[in-house]
Amino acid sequence: MSLGLVTAAYIVAAILFIFALAGLSKQETAKQGCYFGMVGMAIALFATIFSEQSSGFFWVVLAMAAGAAIGIYEAKKVEMTEMPELIALLHSFVGLAAVLVGFNSFIEAGNVDPEMHTIHLVEVFLGVFIGAVTFTGSIVAFGKLNGKISSAPLQLPHKHKLNLASIVVSFLLLLLFVGADGSWFALIVMTLIALAFGWHLVASIGGADMPVVVSMLNSYSGWAAAAAGFMLGNDLLIVTGALVGSSGAILSYIMCKAMNRSFISVIAGGFGTDGTSAAAGSEEVGEYREAKPAEVAEMLKNASSVIITPGYGMAVAQAQYPVAEITELLRKNGTEVRFGIHPVAGRLPGHMNVLLAEAKVPYDIVLEMDEINDDFPDTDVVLVIGANDTVNPAAQTDPNSPIAGMPVLEVWKAKEVVVFKRSMNTGYAGVQNPLFFNENSVMCFGDAKKTVDDILAELKK
Repeated sequence: MSLGLVTAAYIVAAILFIFALAGLSKQETAKQGCYFGMVGMAIALFATIFSEQSSGFFWVVLAMAAGAAIGIYEAKKVEMTEMPELIALLHSFVGLAAVLVGFNSFIEAGNVDPEMHTIHLVEVFLGVFIGAVTFTGSIVAFGKLNGKISSAPLQLPHKHKLNLASIVVSFLLLLLFVGADGSWFALIVMTLIALAFGWHLVASIGGADMPVVVSMLNSYSGWAAAAAGFMLGNDLLIVTGALVGSSGAILSYIMCKAMNRSFISVIAGGFGTDGTSAAAGSEEVGEYREAKPAEVAEMLKNASSVIITPGYGMAVAQAQYPVAEITELLRKNGTEVRFGIHPVAGRLPGHMNVLLAEAKVPYDIVLEMDEINDDFPDTDVVLVIGANDTVNPAAQTDPNSPIAGMPVLEVWKAKEVVVFKRSMNTGYAGVQNPLFFNENSVMCFGDAKKTVDDILAELKK
């Protein structure tokens, strides 16, 4: 393909990527957004592979075939509950690719226009640095999300000073790298520092902040891709990387706002980093009441309005399907049923929305926290299925709580609250929930799917 055709194809692909992001912003258009993205990527790959500047056609096709085979295999095997860690792992691939492209670009630096040589060296250095941080940071996030690494934040002595020292030393190495007209020593040392920095950065963040971390790493991977685009001279890769990087940054901001935290405070370490306060907050604060599935079913039969607030526990138990059946059954009987979704419910932004859509729950009854919070006082029954920190009243009542100030679903204002949990253990933030001990709250213990199935069976009688 000629340069003109390639440029035209890149423009079309970039427009489709923008349409994809626009479509993914709403549940109703999310599937359409995915199709836009896939078509755009297909056009981009075709134009790149068959452009006049392309070489090594056989190796490119071989690599794509191998990657596609692995991708299809993993996509079929991975459950929806494992999607957060899969995305974190995919981010690591982008980071590693940026590192490899950076080293290759440095090796081929002799082919660069002499007038652009210094700029190219800066591009290489920054691309490798961002890619290395993204790579190890994403690996740690993957480990935290799938339980192979403790969700508790790593507490090294002077951790903030270590992070600052990593950035300062890397900047000095950048000056050395450019001043020496390219130095393998500076590049390799910086890469090692960046790898350690990325690992320490995410390891120091608590598990409750993982939704923000995933979106943050999404942003990092976008900037890493943009850096690779600069090194390769590929305009579309620059545009695509910028789109991913900026959208990830915006999403991180939205997540932080939903948790009443600044982006810097998340990077500095997550919820519960003060061991003493977390330990104190994990003690039981009263006596709880227990309800059996038959009793919960009776409460639902007598209710005229019901709100369901799902969390990661629902995802783990795969309880969204019987929950959807209960919703359909109650609505047929004239009960108003809606879902309240906290912005950081689950371990990935939008995680609960995807699970409910998968179970065919109508989009129009799935509402965000800000849309539904004012309705809890007029609600007869609230079902809290696998959620903990996102419905914790301590965020509003206890200024010493690690989650103080975090906006939460105000479920305790309803007439009756049923909390589905396996045990009285604390949530991902390690903070006890006073909701469990309220006079209008009951606990329904057991596997969420089995419990909800039992309730469904009672409702069908």
